[in-house]
Amino acid sequence: MEYLLIIISAIFVNNILLSQFLGICPFLGVSNKLSTATGMSGAVCFVITLATIVTYLINKYLLLPFGLEFLQTIAFILVIAALVQIVEIVLKKISPSLYQALGIFLPLITTNCAVLGVAITVVTKEFSLGGAEAHLLNLGQATVYALATSVGYGIAMILFAGLREHLAGNHVPEAFKGLPIALITVGIMAMAFLGFSGIV
Repeated sequence: MEYLLIIISAIFVNNILLSQFLGICPFLGVSNKLSTATGMSGAVCFVITLATIVTYLINKYLLLPFGLEFLQTIAFILVIAALVQIVEIVLKKISPSLYQALGIFLPLITTNCAVLGVAITVVTKEFSLGGAEAHLLNLGQATVYALATSVGYGIAMILFAGLREHLAGNHVPEAFKGLPIALITVGIMAMAFLGFSGIV
């Protein structure tokens, strides 16, 4: 039940894009087409989950025991950048077709603040689920939270890309063309997701 609450909360209630506003730059920049939004969502999902597991372990077994908590942000940035590079190299060797599909998105993920935001949230915030006492997440909960958060990111991005493709085929007043109508659409999506706030 606890894991289900984490999943629902991360995907719908506390959506990283629509309620925490992390990862907005690639969200607005890559969401012109549904295909690119889907590719970016898949890459972000993989990197957020992997980066959260690695940064959780580094924090627990390296930074905390030696009293180096103040280095969390720098260490996590370095880990995320290194992970993206390693994933890029491994994909190039193992699956060139997947590398070609995600190649353009992998470097963008290095600068995606959503990845760093999830990693820091997992190790610093205390969570209270279903009226239970607040506690830091263990590795299993952290992994589920990271995966659910990245799925929420993907859902929001794919929905937004579909709406933008639909808007491109419709008449939009000159003053609202481009970024203004995109921001209005994001605002309406955020209000729609706000309706889930009573669930958890």
